[in-house]
Amino acid sequence: MILSGIIASPFLLELVLFWNNDSLAQGLKSIEKTTALVLFPLFILGNYQRISFLKLLRYYVNGTTLVMIVFTLRFVFVFPEYVTKYWHGVHLWEMGYVFANSIGIHAPALNMHLAFVSIAALYLLLQSWQMRKDKSVVFLTSIVFACSFFFVLLVNTRMALFNVLVGYLFVVFSFFLVHFNLKKMILYSLCIGGVVVGIFMLFVQKNPYMKEKYSSVTFAYMDKVGKLDEIDHPEIKVFNALVTRVSIWKSAWELSLQHLPFGVGSSDGKPELVKYFKQTHQHFLAKYAFPTHNQFLDFLLKFGVLGPLVVLFYIGTIGYLGIDLKNALIFSFFFLFFTSNLTDDFLLRFDGITFSGFWFSIFGSLWLQQKNTVRIASLEP
Repeated sequence: MILSGIIASPFLLELVLFWNNDSLAQGLKSIEKTTALVLFPLFILGNYQRISFLKLLRYYVNGTTLVMIVFTLRFVFVFPEYVTKYWHGVHLWEMGYVFANSIGIHAPALNMHLAFVSIAALYLLLQSWQMRKDKSVVFLTSIVFACSFFFVLLVNTRMALFNVLVGYLFVVFSFFLVHFNLKKMILYSLCIGGVVVGIFMLFVQKNPYMKEKYSSVTFAYMDKVGKLDEIDHPEIKVFNALVTRVSIWKSAWELSLQHLPFGVGSSDGKPELVKYFKQTHQHFLAKYAFPTHNQFLDFLLKFGVLGPLVVLFYIGTIGYLGIDLKNALIFSFFFLFFTSNLTDDFLLRFDGITFSGFWFSIFGSLWLQQKNTVRIASLEP
Protein backbone atom coordinates (compact mmCIF):
# COMPACT_ATOMS: atom_id res chain seq x y z
CA MET A 1 0.00 0.00 0.00
CA ILE A 2 2.88 2.38 0.80
CA LEU A 3 4.54 1.64 -2.54
CA SER A 4 1.22 2.13 -4.35
CA GLY A 5 0.79 5.47 -2.58
CA ILE A 6 4.24 6.62 -3.71
CA ILE A 7 3.50 5.66 -7.33
CA ALA A 8 0.16 7.50 -7.13
CA SER A 9 1.69 10.56 -5.39
CA PRO A 10 1.41 12.93 -8.41
CA PHE A 11 -2.29 12.02 -8.68
CA LEU A 12 -2.77 12.54 -4.93
CA LEU A 13 -1.04 15.93 -5.17
CA GLU A 14 -3.40 16.96 -7.96
CA LEU A 15 -6.33 15.82 -5.81
CA VAL A 16 -5.21 17.60 -2.62
CA LEU A 17 -4.60 20.92 -4.40
CA PHE A 18 -7.47 20.65 -6.86
CA TRP A 19 -9.16 23.63 -5.16
CA ASN A 20 -6.34 25.88 -6.45
CA ASN A 21 -7.38 25.55 -10.13
CA ASP A 22 -9.07 28.50 -11.77
CA SER A 23 -10.60 26.28 -14.45
CA LEU A 24 -12.64 23.23 -13.40
CA ALA A 25 -12.46 21.66 -16.87
CA GLN A 26 -8.68 22.12 -17.20
CA GLY A 27 -8.18 20.89 -13.64
CA LEU A 28 -10.12 17.71 -14.41
CA LYS A 29 -8.14 17.26 -17.61
CA SER A 30 -4.88 17.57 -15.67
CA ILE A 31 -5.92 15.08 -12.99
CA GLU A 32 -7.24 12.67 -15.62
CA LYS A 33 -3.74 12.21 -17.08
CA THR A 34 -2.37 11.00 -13.74
CA THR A 35 -5.17 8.46 -13.13
CA ALA A 36 -2.92 5.80 -14.69
CA LEU A 37 -0.67 6.13 -11.63
CA VAL A 38 -3.52 4.74 -9.54
CA LEU A 39 -4.46 1.97 -11.98
CA PHE A 40 -0.96 0.58 -12.59
CA PRO A 41 -0.24 -0.21 -8.91
CA LEU A 42 -3.75 -1.63 -8.52
CA PHE A 43 -3.36 -4.15 -11.35
CA ILE A 44 0.41 -4.75 -11.38
CA LEU A 45 1.42 -4.56 -7.72
CA GLY A 46 -1.85 -6.29 -6.85
CA ASN A 47 -0.69 -9.27 -8.91
CA TYR A 48 3.05 -8.97 -8.29
CA GLN A 49 3.56 -12.74 -7.90
CA ARG A 50 2.56 -13.23 -11.55
CA ILE A 51 5.04 -10.74 -13.02
CA SER A 52 7.94 -12.35 -14.92
CA PHE A 53 10.42 -9.48 -15.12
CA LEU A 54 12.92 -10.81 -17.68
CA LYS A 55 10.21 -12.26 -19.92
CA LEU A 56 8.25 -8.99 -19.91
CA LEU A 57 11.44 -6.99 -20.51
CA ARG A 58 12.38 -9.15 -23.48
CA TYR A 59 8.92 -8.74 -25.05
CA TYR A 60 9.13 -4.98 -24.50
CA VAL A 61 12.61 -4.58 -26.00
CA ASN A 62 12.02 -6.84 -29.01
CA GLY A 63 8.54 -5.45 -29.66
CA THR A 64 9.60 -1.79 -29.47
CA THR A 65 12.63 -2.40 -31.69
CA LEU A 66 10.46 -4.18 -34.26
CA VAL A 67 7.94 -1.32 -34.22
CA MET A 68 10.78 1.19 -34.72
CA ILE A 69 12.10 -0.78 -37.69
CA VAL A 70 8.61 -0.63 -39.25
CA PHE A 71 8.38 3.14 -38.58
CA THR A 72 11.83 3.69 -40.10
CA LEU A 73 10.92 1.77 -43.28
CA ARG A 74 7.66 3.73 -43.42
CA PHE A 75 9.58 6.99 -43.14
CA VAL A 76 11.91 5.98 -45.99
CA PHE A 77 9.01 5.22 -48.34
CA VAL A 78 6.53 7.91 -47.26
CA PHE A 79 9.02 10.78 -46.83
CA PRO A 80 11.76 10.05 -49.41
CA GLU A 81 12.47 13.79 -49.86
CA TYR A 82 13.64 14.05 -46.23
CA VAL A 83 15.80 10.93 -46.56
CA THR A 84 17.43 12.36 -49.70
CA LYS A 85 17.95 15.72 -48.01
CA TYR A 86 19.56 14.17 -44.93
CA TRP A 87 21.71 11.85 -47.02
CA HIS A 88 23.17 14.91 -48.75
CA GLY A 89 23.73 16.72 -45.46
CA VAL A 90 20.94 19.31 -45.76
CA HIS A 91 19.12 20.53 -42.61
CA LEU A 92 20.57 17.77 -40.43
CA TRP A 93 19.47 19.67 -37.32
CA GLU A 94 15.81 18.78 -37.93
CA MET A 95 16.26 15.06 -38.66
CA GLY A 96 15.28 13.58 -35.28
CA TYR A 97 12.35 15.94 -34.78
CA VAL A 98 10.90 15.31 -38.24
CA PHE A 99 11.20 11.54 -37.78
CA ALA A 100 9.55 11.73 -34.32
CA ASN A 101 6.76 13.96 -35.65
CA SER A 102 6.07 11.42 -38.40
CA ILE A 103 5.24 8.96 -35.61
CA GLY A 104 3.24 11.57 -33.71
CA ILE A 105 5.42 11.93 -30.63
CA HIS A 106 7.76 14.62 -29.26
CA ALA A 107 11.41 13.75 -30.05
CA PRO A 108 12.79 13.96 -26.46
CA ALA A 109 9.90 11.81 -25.20
CA LEU A 110 10.45 9.22 -27.94
CA ASN A 111 14.17 9.11 -27.30
CA MET A 112 13.69 8.70 -23.56
CA HIS A 113 11.77 5.50 -24.31
CA LEU A 114 14.36 4.38 -26.85
CA ALA A 115 17.24 5.05 -24.45
CA PHE A 116 15.69 2.71 -21.88
CA VAL A 117 15.03 0.11 -24.60
CA SER A 118 18.69 0.24 -25.62
CA ILE A 119 19.98 -0.05 -22.03
CA ALA A 120 17.56 -2.94 -21.45
CA ALA A 121 18.75 -4.60 -24.71
CA LEU A 122 22.34 -4.51 -23.41
CA TYR A 123 21.15 -5.89 -20.05
CA LEU A 124 19.44 -8.80 -21.82
CA LEU A 125 22.49 -9.40 -24.01
CA LEU A 126 24.71 -9.74 -20.94
CA GLN A 127 22.11 -12.00 -19.33
CA SER A 128 22.10 -14.27 -22.39
CA TRP A 129 25.93 -14.45 -22.31
CA GLN A 130 25.85 -15.29 -18.61
CA MET A 131 23.23 -18.02 -19.07
CA ARG A 132 25.19 -19.40 -22.06
CA LYS A 133 22.12 -19.48 -24.24
CA ASP A 134 22.02 -20.80 -27.79
CA LYS A 135 24.29 -18.86 -30.19
CA SER A 136 21.32 -17.88 -32.35
CA VAL A 137 19.64 -16.26 -29.33
CA VAL A 138 22.82 -14.34 -28.49
CA PHE A 139 23.17 -13.25 -32.13
CA LEU A 140 19.56 -12.00 -32.35
CA THR A 141 19.91 -10.21 -29.00
CA SER A 142 23.10 -8.54 -30.32
CA ILE A 143 21.24 -7.37 -33.44
CA VAL A 144 18.42 -5.94 -31.32
CA PHE A 145 20.98 -4.10 -29.17
CA ALA A 146 22.73 -2.63 -32.24
CA CYS A 147 19.40 -1.54 -33.76
CA SER A 148 18.24 0.02 -30.50
CA PHE A 149 21.38 2.15 -30.24
CA PHE A 150 21.00 3.21 -33.88
CA PHE A 151 17.46 4.47 -33.18
CA VAL A 152 18.71 6.57 -30.25
CA LEU A 153 21.20 8.18 -32.65
CA LEU A 154 18.53 8.59 -35.32
CA VAL A 155 16.23 10.64 -33.07
CA ASN A 156 19.41 12.29 -31.75
CA THR A 157 18.45 14.21 -28.61
CA ARG A 158 21.24 15.23 -26.27
CA MET A 159 19.97 14.01 -22.91
CA ALA A 160 18.97 10.60 -24.30
CA LEU A 161 22.40 10.02 -25.84
CA PHE A 162 24.10 11.03 -22.59
CA ASN A 163 21.77 8.80 -20.56
CA VAL A 164 22.11 5.77 -22.78
CA LEU A 165 25.92 5.87 -22.55
CA VAL A 166 25.78 6.29 -18.75
CA GLY A 167 23.24 3.45 -18.60
CA TYR A 168 25.58 1.19 -20.57
CA LEU A 169 28.33 1.91 -18.03
CA PHE A 170 26.03 1.11 -15.08
CA VAL A 171 24.90 -2.19 -16.61
CA VAL A 172 28.35 -3.33 -17.75
CA PHE A 173 30.06 -2.35 -14.48
CA SER A 174 27.39 -4.11 -12.42
CA PHE A 175 27.61 -7.27 -14.54
CA PHE A 176 31.37 -7.50 -14.22
CA LEU A 177 31.22 -6.73 -10.51
CA VAL A 178 29.04 -9.81 -9.96
CA HIS A 179 30.68 -12.07 -12.54
CA PHE A 180 34.28 -10.97 -12.39
CA ASN A 181 36.53 -12.71 -14.86
CA LEU A 182 39.34 -10.63 -16.33
CA LYS A 183 39.49 -12.48 -19.65
CA LYS A 184 35.72 -12.34 -20.20
CA MET A 185 35.57 -8.75 -18.98
CA ILE A 186 38.09 -7.64 -21.61
CA LEU A 187 36.41 -9.70 -24.35
CA TYR A 188 32.87 -8.48 -23.59
CA SER A 189 34.02 -4.88 -23.18
CA LEU A 190 35.75 -4.96 -26.56
CA CYS A 191 32.67 -6.48 -28.23
CA ILE A 192 30.21 -4.01 -26.69
CA GLY A 193 32.54 -1.05 -27.12
CA GLY A 194 33.24 -2.00 -30.72
CA VAL A 195 29.54 -2.14 -31.59
CA VAL A 196 28.75 1.19 -29.87
CA VAL A 197 31.78 3.05 -31.25
CA GLY A 198 31.32 1.57 -34.74
CA ILE A 199 27.68 2.62 -35.01
CA PHE A 200 28.45 6.01 -33.46
CA MET A 201 31.32 6.76 -35.88
CA LEU A 202 29.30 5.70 -38.93
CA PHE A 203 26.43 7.91 -37.82
CA VAL A 204 28.64 10.93 -37.13
CA GLN A 205 30.29 10.48 -40.52
CA LYS A 206 26.89 10.83 -42.21
CA ASN A 207 25.73 13.49 -39.76
CA PRO A 208 28.58 15.97 -39.19
CA TYR A 209 26.09 18.40 -37.61
CA MET A 210 26.31 16.29 -34.43
CA LYS A 211 29.74 17.76 -33.65
CA GLU A 212 28.33 21.28 -33.91
CA LYS A 213 25.10 20.42 -32.07
CA TYR A 214 26.86 18.96 -29.04
CA SER A 215 29.34 21.82 -28.73
CA SER A 216 28.84 25.32 -30.13
CA VAL A 217 25.06 25.15 -30.71
CA THR A 218 24.24 23.82 -27.24
CA PHE A 219 26.23 26.44 -25.34
CA ALA A 220 25.80 29.43 -27.66
CA TYR A 221 24.67 32.88 -26.40
CA MET A 222 24.82 31.99 -22.70
CA ASP A 223 25.31 35.70 -21.98
CA LYS A 224 21.76 36.34 -23.27
CA VAL A 225 19.84 34.56 -20.49
CA GLY A 226 16.51 36.37 -20.14
CA LYS A 227 17.38 38.59 -23.14
CA LEU A 228 16.79 36.25 -26.06
CA ASP A 229 15.06 38.95 -28.12
CA GLU A 230 18.42 40.69 -28.48
CA ILE A 231 19.57 37.77 -30.66
CA ASP A 232 18.94 38.12 -34.39
CA HIS A 233 16.36 35.42 -35.35
CA PRO A 234 16.41 33.50 -32.03
CA GLU A 235 14.02 30.85 -33.41
CA ILE A 236 16.80 29.83 -35.79
CA LYS A 237 19.85 30.24 -33.58
CA VAL A 238 18.74 29.24 -30.06
CA PHE A 239 15.39 27.43 -30.30
CA ASN A 240 16.90 24.25 -28.81
CA ALA A 241 19.93 25.81 -27.12
CA LEU A 242 20.65 25.70 -23.41
CA VAL A 243 20.27 29.49 -23.10
CA THR A 244 16.57 29.19 -24.00
CA ARG A 245 15.92 26.62 -21.30
CA VAL A 246 17.86 28.63 -18.71
CA SER A 247 15.80 31.71 -19.63
CA ILE A 248 12.59 29.71 -19.12
CA TRP A 249 13.84 28.30 -15.80
CA LYS A 250 14.73 31.79 -14.60
CA SER A 251 11.23 33.06 -15.37
CA ALA A 252 9.54 29.98 -13.86
CA TRP A 253 11.58 30.36 -10.66
CA GLU A 254 10.76 34.07 -10.34
CA LEU A 255 7.06 33.44 -10.93
CA SER A 256 7.02 30.48 -8.51
CA LEU A 257 8.42 32.64 -5.71
CA GLN A 258 5.52 35.03 -6.20
CA HIS A 259 2.93 32.27 -5.67
CA LEU A 260 4.24 30.35 -2.67
CA PRO A 261 3.25 28.29 -0.77
CA PHE A 262 0.54 26.61 -2.95
CA GLY A 263 1.46 27.64 -6.52
CA VAL A 264 -0.84 28.81 -9.30
CA GLY A 265 -2.76 25.54 -9.76
CA SER A 266 -2.18 22.62 -12.13
CA SER A 267 -4.44 24.06 -14.85
CA ASP A 268 -2.78 27.48 -14.80
CA GLY A 269 0.94 26.71 -14.87
CA LYS A 270 1.64 27.26 -18.55
CA PRO A 271 -0.84 30.16 -19.09
CA GLU A 272 0.63 32.02 -16.12
CA LEU A 273 4.18 31.39 -17.34
CA VAL A 274 3.36 32.69 -20.84
CA LYS A 275 1.69 35.73 -19.27
CA TYR A 276 4.88 36.33 -17.26
CA PHE A 277 6.96 36.13 -20.48
CA LYS A 278 4.81 38.93 -21.88
CA GLN A 279 5.01 41.01 -18.70
CA THR A 280 8.83 40.77 -18.72
CA HIS A 281 8.98 41.59 -22.48
CA GLN A 282 10.37 38.18 -23.49
CA HIS A 283 8.52 38.10 -26.80
CA PHE A 284 10.32 35.10 -28.31
CA LEU A 285 9.40 32.86 -25.35
CA ALA A 286 5.84 34.21 -25.32
CA LYS A 287 5.40 33.68 -29.07
CA TYR A 288 6.23 29.98 -28.86
CA ALA A 289 4.57 29.52 -25.43
CA PHE A 290 7.39 27.41 -24.03
CA PRO A 291 6.59 25.14 -21.05
CA THR A 292 8.99 25.02 -18.10
CA HIS A 293 11.18 22.19 -19.47
CA ASN A 294 11.98 21.16 -15.89
CA GLN A 295 9.63 18.93 -13.91
CA PHE A 296 10.77 20.19 -10.51
CA LEU A 297 10.20 23.83 -11.48
CA ASP A 298 6.92 22.96 -13.19
CA PHE A 299 5.53 21.37 -10.01
CA LEU A 300 6.94 24.21 -7.91
CA LEU A 301 5.04 26.68 -10.10
CA LYS A 302 1.82 24.65 -10.05
CA PHE A 303 1.76 23.20 -6.54
CA GLY A 304 4.16 25.32 -4.52
CA VAL A 305 6.57 23.81 -2.00
CA LEU A 306 4.96 20.34 -2.09
CA GLY A 307 5.48 20.01 -5.87
CA PRO A 308 9.23 19.38 -6.19
CA LEU A 309 9.19 17.26 -3.01
CA VAL A 310 6.65 14.90 -4.58
CA VAL A 311 8.67 14.69 -7.83
CA LEU A 312 11.86 13.93 -5.87
CA PHE A 313 10.06 11.33 -3.74
CA TYR A 314 8.43 9.71 -6.82
CA ILE A 315 11.62 9.48 -8.91
CA GLY A 316 13.92 8.86 -5.93
CA THR A 317 11.98 5.76 -4.86
CA ILE A 318 12.80 4.16 -8.23
CA GLY A 319 16.47 4.76 -7.42
CA TYR A 320 15.96 3.18 -3.98
CA LEU A 321 14.45 0.05 -5.59
CA GLY A 322 17.43 -0.21 -7.92
CA ILE A 323 19.92 0.08 -5.06
CA ASP A 324 18.03 -2.29 -2.74
CA LEU A 325 17.66 -4.90 -5.51
CA LYS A 326 21.26 -4.29 -6.67
CA ASN A 327 19.81 -4.04 -10.18
CA ALA A 328 21.73 -1.76 -12.55
CA LEU A 329 18.87 -1.64 -15.08
CA ILE A 330 16.44 -0.21 -12.52
CA PHE A 331 19.03 2.29 -11.32
CA SER A 332 19.69 3.25 -14.97
CA PHE A 333 15.96 3.89 -15.39
CA PHE A 334 16.05 6.13 -12.30
CA PHE A 335 19.04 8.06 -13.66
CA LEU A 336 17.43 8.35 -17.11
CA PHE A 337 14.10 9.63 -15.79
CA PHE A 338 15.68 11.93 -13.19
CA THR A 339 18.05 13.67 -15.62
CA SER A 340 15.42 13.80 -18.39
CA ASN A 341 13.13 15.71 -16.03
CA LEU A 342 15.85 18.25 -15.30
CA THR A 343 15.61 19.47 -18.90
CA ASP A 344 12.02 18.51 -19.68
CA ASP A 345 8.72 17.87 -17.91
CA PHE A 346 7.60 14.31 -18.61
CA LEU A 347 5.08 14.12 -15.75
CA LEU A 348 3.04 16.64 -17.77
CA ARG A 349 2.74 14.26 -20.72
CA PHE A 350 0.55 11.16 -20.73
CA ASP A 351 3.32 9.11 -22.40
CA GLY A 352 5.81 10.18 -19.72
CA ILE A 353 3.33 9.45 -16.92
CA THR A 354 2.46 5.98 -18.22
CA PHE A 355 6.09 5.17 -19.09
CA SER A 356 7.29 5.90 -15.56
CA GLY A 357 4.20 4.56 -13.78
CA PHE A 358 4.21 1.26 -15.67
CA TRP A 359 7.89 0.51 -15.11
CA PHE A 360 7.81 1.82 -11.53
CA SER A 361 5.05 -0.73 -10.86
CA ILE A 362 7.01 -3.53 -12.59
CA PHE A 363 10.14 -2.70 -10.58
CA GLY A 364 8.00 -2.59 -7.45
CA SER A 365 6.67 -6.07 -8.26
CA LEU A 366 10.22 -7.41 -8.59
CA TRP A 367 11.08 -5.82 -5.23
CA LEU A 368 8.01 -7.35 -3.56
CA GLN A 369 8.88 -10.76 -5.02
CA GLN A 370 12.35 -10.56 -3.50
CA LYS A 371 11.02 -9.41 -0.12
CA ASN A 372 8.47 -12.24 -0.15
CA THR A 373 11.19 -14.78 -1.00
CA VAL A 374 13.37 -13.51 1.85
CA ARG A 375 10.41 -13.64 4.27
CA ILE A 376 9.55 -17.22 3.32
CA ALA A 377 13.19 -18.26 3.63
CA SER A 378 13.37 -16.75 7.11
CA LEU A 379 10.34 -18.80 8.20
CA GLU A 380 11.81 -22.11 7.08
CA PRO A 381 13.29 -24.26 9.86
